[in-house]
Amino acid sequence: MRVLIACEQSGIVREAFKKLGHKAWSCDLEPSAIPGTHYQGEVLKLLEMFPWDHFDLLIGFPECRFLCNSGVHLLTGKSQSVEKKNIRWENMYQARKFFMELLECKIVKICLENPVPHSYADLPKYTQTIQPWQFGEDASKRTCLWLKNLPKLEYTDVIIKEVYANQTPSGQNKLGPSGDRARLRAKTYQGIADAMAQQWGE
Repeated sequence: MRVLIACEQSGIVREAFKKLGHKAWSCDLEPSAIPGTHYQGEVLKLLEMFPWDHFDLLIGFPECRFLCNSGVHLLTGKSQSVEKKNIRWENMYQARKFFMELLECKIVKICLENPVPHSYADLPKYTQTIQPWQFGEDASKRTCLWLKNLPKLEYTDVIIKEVYANQTPSGQNKLGPSGDRARLRAKTYQGIADAMAQQWGE
């Protein structure tokens, strides 16, 4: 199977598919964190270079910062200036446009991943939500999957705890503010990557 992993800098999902013998490429504006078959650049330009049936499967992790529910206060909050709100709204429109271009591309099988979106993003209803702890990871992070011509991911190893390793007792993520926070938060858990490769690579 020929698999394109869009907006992946970590290389984790790419390598999970390659480990099972598939031809997999990742694509991101940044270089790959680990050596491998990686295209550094814009994924939509990459897709223009090939016929629509060149890839059998697209898994995408589009920018979530302007679409996710956790950032909705920056669109409407009183602490934001009108100028900052206008910039945030424009960024949201552009992020939504990119998301929909990936979701509506002609690759037959598609999965897009994002946190729970806010209503202003006006995204289609997601197909399912998953948690890392459903795939053998000691972590909590509710994630939405938009699936096209793919079955829902089946849980592989459920871990049930009151507080997971990545959480504070109040349920917040332990990662503090830093220049790497967004990249670390976006990194796919290995258990989920393995489940994608094993279940969708058949």
